[in-house]
Amino acid sequence: MIQEFLKKFRKKSPWLLHYNAGSCNGCDIEILACLAPKYDLERLGVRNTGNPKQSDIFLVTGPVTMRSRERLVELYTQMPEPKVVVACGSCTCTGGVFRGMYNAEDGIDRYIPVDVYIGGCAPHPEQIIDGIVKALEILETKTKEIEQPKKLMGKITENDGQTDKTKMAGSL
Repeated sequence: MIQEFLKKFRKKSPWLLHYNAGSCNGCDIEILACLAPKYDLERLGVRNTGNPKQSDIFLVTGPVTMRSRERLVELYTQMPEPKVVVACGSCTCTGGVFRGMYNAEDGIDRYIPVDVYIGGCAPHPEQIIDGIVKALEILETKTKEIEQPKKLMGKITENDGQTDKTKMAGSL
């Protein structure tokens, strides 16, 4: 009964964690425009935070570079369940213009499960707001069942509050 009570409020005040995985900042500028008074994403109750342990929505921009992939998985594992992942921009969804390059991966869905894809280079603020609204609908239906990142080799373990990076793909 208390879970149903909390579900109603989770949709009303979601906190967003924005992570730039190596983008050109085009998507980041559009996200900031969504938070500005003209589009006012906060009218939906969304608040941008820098703490993954208090976030409900993980908004990722840019292609996953070799340097950022471990941090991406680490931030994902630090977020509490239920959580929703939003891939913003064509680089994040498929690799975009960086697809097949030596230092970039082909999208974040190779490493973490993605719930909402927002295409475009750079997506318009209206598209981003529509994606966040879709993420809120998905967040309302999710449970506290743990979703594992795709590229971890074993169980997620922590050592002194830090994610054990020895189990991550590509770090060996």
